[in-house]
Amino acid sequence: MTASFDQLELEFHERAARARAMGGERKLAARREAGILNARERIDRLADPGSFTEFGLFAQSAREPDRERTPADGKISGLVRIDGRPAAVVSNDFTVMGASSASTNSRKVGHVKDIATKRGLPIVFIGESTGARMPDVMGARGIGAGDRPTQYRRMRETPWVSAVLGHCYGSSSWYAALSDFVVMRKGAVMAVSSVKLTSMAISEAMDPEDLGGWRMHTDVTGMVDLAVDTDEQALDAVRRFLSYLPSHHREAPPAGPSGPELRPDGKRIRQLLPLERTKVYDMRKILDCIVDRGSLFEMKARYAKNIVTALARIDGRVVGVVANNPLHKGGAIDVDACEKATAFMVLCDSFNVPLLFFVDQPGFLIGIEGERRGAIGRVMNWMNAISLVTVPKFSVIVRKTYGQAVLNMGGGGNSDVVLMWPSAEINFMDPRHAVTIVHGVKREDDPDRYDALLDEMAKETSAYEMASPYNGHIVTMPEDTRDTLRELLDSAGLRMTGGVGEHLMRTWPTSY
Repeated sequence: MTASFDQLELEFHERAARARAMGGERKLAARREAGILNARERIDRLADPGSFTEFGLFAQSAREPDRERTPADGKISGLVRIDGRPAAVVSNDFTVMGASSASTNSRKVGHVKDIATKRGLPIVFIGESTGARMPDVMGARGIGAGDRPTQYRRMRETPWVSAVLGHCYGSSSWYAALSDFVVMRKGAVMAVSSVKLTSMAISEAMDPEDLGGWRMHTDVTGMVDLAVDTDEQALDAVRRFLSYLPSHHREAPPAGPSGPELRPDGKRIRQLLPLERTKVYDMRKILDCIVDRGSLFEMKARYAKNIVTALARIDGRVVGVVANNPLHKGGAIDVDACEKATAFMVLCDSFNVPLLFFVDQPGFLIGIEGERRGAIGRVMNWMNAISLVTVPKFSVIVRKTYGQAVLNMGGGGNSDVVLMWPSAEINFMDPRHAVTIVHGVKREDDPDRYDALLDEMAKETSAYEMASPYNGHIVTMPEDTRDTLRELLDSAGLRMTGGVGEHLMRTWPTSY
């Protein structure tokens, strides 16, 4: 007997309802009680209302015994709009077999990635998964399944973003490591393998927080850019991050709002900046006096605090900021700061974001620990990266800048334009140390000779001395910096390519 359209429609809605029920009401209720969104609610929070086009609603496990208990096969995927712009999304459904990876859902993820890459869409990975599904991947046949062979290749055609919102092992942690921005809910865990498996491997009990909690990844590994308290805050952070970036690498970043109400009070810099180079201050407060009000979006704020990396806007134009912060370690640059700054430069260059360097540093933090961690290589990674940057680079020397790090922070021809405040001091090293190194004189041994030599070695280190041979290009008062940068962003931008750079670092490792 031929079915009617009414019957077909009834079957369709019944099947769709079962698929959208995910792992069942009991599991969903437990999440509600814990204040944690489910996979579909997370998409609803992220996406513009009514914009989700789902792929694979009726997908199921390839194993016959698991078909009826794997709605959407545990990974919900498709296309959305975020603030009106198209994007791709994968949301792991932990209520379905722990969102474990298997052949069907790997095809779903691969399909979304392929469309996003070819059509220029950002990808958002909403992570919460147990890893590979057993027994699907057991044996020689199962080990090769999945989105191969380019599953983990990053060519930075489009931005990738990850939200770590639960226990993330396997694919969720892999995609987080590959992403340009990672936000983590406190209480979530991200690691190579589960706590249970790790405890078995090392034959001792393991605390999930110690294995891969938010403090570990924001303070120690630097793999998480931002930690928040709730799922909702995490997804809002994803939206905000994407608002600074283009949808793909062949377009300029989107313009943001502009107007006099967003103009900060530049004259406050005089109150915030101590002229004595040994006194500390928070560089982020200086930045807030230059960029549009409320636009400073700091990344990895808890990691390598001696350097600030942030997205921001100046008169609506998106910029990337790399700034020394004397509040921590006097602004000296260590291994972690090198890695943080280099990764941020790669991000900005890959997605056509002009770079601004704000400089106040005493050089590199030297010592045995840094050398053991390959400080030399990290310094040169930074120099290699800055030489490959093709977006506009503007450097502002706020106060002191010494040694090789002068070059790392955009001096010595490594920026298109170098601006200097009258408070700037440029030298090979701090003159106080140079007196002892060069002449072998310490203040406590011979204060009169020390002071005379110090005066001699401190000569010709001012902004005007740097401007005289044209090693620096503009001397400006701090309160005029914003206007100068605004003009530079307009006139010295990537005008002939529509704001698009060459992307020479598009294959640079995302985590190293």
